[in-house]
Amino acid sequence: MHAMQYEITLPADYDMRVVRDRVAGRGHLLDGWEGLGLKAYLIRERGVDGSPVNQYAPFYLWNTVAGMNSFLWGGGFQGIVDDFGRPSVRQWTGVAHEEGGGTSARTAVRGRRRVPGGVRPAEVVEEAVRETARLASLDGAVLAAAAVDTSRWEIVHFSVWDHDEPKAEGEVFQVLYMNKPERELLPRGRHW
Repeated sequence: MHAMQYEITLPADYDMRVVRDRVAGRGHLLDGWEGLGLKAYLIRERGVDGSPVNQYAPFYLWNTVAGMNSFLWGGGFQGIVDDFGRPSVRQWTGVAHEEGGGTSARTAVRGRRRVPGGVRPAEVVEEAVRETARLASLDGAVLAAAAVDTSRWEIVHFSVWDHDEPKAEGEVFQVLYMNKPERELLPRGRHW
């Protein structure tokens, strides 16, 4: 599994209905994308859930690198570039994924933290695996995943919730839509 996200921070007075309408009109286009476990169309609105910004920030869990590359280089990503410019795309190597009992995606939380120096990386990753299982077991959790960027030594926890009061720490996003063509193929548990 590979995690990927880009953030498009928009002006403070930006009409977020533009993004909502974009997702409503185009979101379904990835419903059958080969290699895509899921894509959550995420937004933050300035002043909502403590957000200081307006932001469009889709988050992806890929089953295959080929699917991710096909999206980035084969046309899917070009729509973002055409409409918003070319954002920096973050990528993390997946270390854990668990399904929860929640049913519909309403909110998502992205928590990021650095792997501290002087700590064995394997210990931090094992902790991330345990945290993924804990998050997925909570009431209302749809799913939870953890991934690591070894170039920055950063762990990201991503969780999706079926209510507006998620039980995870981090930045809270509204989920506008979620593609899940190969969600059932995302490997569960620890990824090594």
